[in-house]
Amino acid sequence: MGPEGKSLLNIVILGFGFMFMFTAFQTCGNIEQTVLKSYNSSDFHGSGYTSMSIIYGVFSASNLIAPSVVAVIGPQLAMFFSGLFYSGYIAMFIHPLTWSFYTASVMVGIAAAVLWTAQGYLLTINSSDSTLGRNSGIFWSLLQFSMFFGNMYVYFAWHGKTHISDKDRQTVFISLTVISLVGSFLFFLIQKTEAEPMTSDPMTSETSESLLPSETLTESSAVVTAAPGVGSQALDAFKKALKLFVTKEMLLLSTSIAYTGLELTFYSGVYGTSIGAMTVFGDSAKSLIGLSGICIGIGEILGGGVFGMLNKCNRLGRNPVVLLGLITHFVAFFLIFLNIASDAPIAPEEGTHLQAFITPSVEVALLCSFLLGFGDSCFNTQLLSIVGYMFREDSAPAFAVFKFIQSIMAAVAFLYSNYLLLHWQLLILVVMGFLGTLTFFLAEWLAVMRHRDSDYDSI
Repeated sequence: MGPEGKSLLNIVILGFGFMFMFTAFQTCGNIEQTVLKSYNSSDFHGSGYTSMSIIYGVFSASNLIAPSVVAVIGPQLAMFFSGLFYSGYIAMFIHPLTWSFYTASVMVGIAAAVLWTAQGYLLTINSSDSTLGRNSGIFWSLLQFSMFFGNMYVYFAWHGKTHISDKDRQTVFISLTVISLVGSFLFFLIQKTEAEPMTSDPMTSETSESLLPSETLTESSAVVTAAPGVGSQALDAFKKALKLFVTKEMLLLSTSIAYTGLELTFYSGVYGTSIGAMTVFGDSAKSLIGLSGICIGIGEILGGGVFGMLNKCNRLGRNPVVLLGLITHFVAFFLIFLNIASDAPIAPEEGTHLQAFITPSVEVALLCSFLLGFGDSCFNTQLLSIVGYMFREDSAPAFAVFKFIQSIMAAVAFLYSNYLLLHWQLLILVVMGFLGTLTFFLAEWLAVMRHRDSDYDSI
């Protein structure tokens, strides 16, 4: 097998490894609040929302040390050990304890930063300028399929159940733990390859914007430079990130990035839990959590694929896509407001008997899941595109700021999801989505002006 074939095989193995791991982890995140509500133990006092808040908060801070860790132990071992922490977090649900639950949350936050940093490095060294877009698309597509398999399993395993028994919980999480471990061990099949130097920044490739769930992809260049003088390199990257954070362009984009963090929390945890709490949906309510996750995945894949392909031929700029994302989300939020009871996100284990403003409809609920995924892909593809364009000389620290803002806001959203009724959460999303779109338009205008100035200077 030639070098190019070996590199392509490595990308496929990398994608399958992440697909197995996140089939387990994303399914876990989607159902954990519902599972913990059903867990009948006087000694356990944990919250799935609080756990995810801890994970995202620690993940955000851990991006500062992740490049150094990968440089010291290598990307394969880094991903393997990170995968073990993911598996340990999932296995904890077999018999939850409060102390192990929150300890595992902290460890997964650290592991996530290391995992995605190593992934970005391996994608980079197995790609050239001409193959980065293709390889990014292959990896992203395989990763997105993780939204299907785990949620489909939950749908069939919990179909017709109104209460998740200990046996139901243990069966699901033993299966998810095994699936996650398979993904971790797949990383050892990745073969060593000679890094082919890239003549341009890896994140300026036009098709790399489609890496929706892996905003962390761009840490790769930080890893490459981290080997000599690990401490000083990490400190320099941190200083550069702080400088970029206060630039006019990044401050404008920060509102849009913050919105994607809030929306990530809503579609990946809060909305599925809300659907599962609607007793009016009958015995199928719990299994609808899995079906909702599948519809979100379809929206993500469709939106990311379409706008990833259109990126090369779109002469209208990024604004129309972001505006479409905002309209899609506003339609979804309005339908959710009409269809789902306001106390559903914080309802007890037996669910809520309240109704919203229309007769609750399963079809409308699943349509909203699709719209949430599609709208999310609109925002993320264009944000990754504009950040890569405006900060092409400093992509690693720029995307570190991107990840930091997004992760912090996701942590905040998971925290307030423990207390706020659904209509207040939707109001926050509407306000932030509107402001984020306006500031994105301003940032896009700056990008267009910069492009025109550079064209004028080259005359």
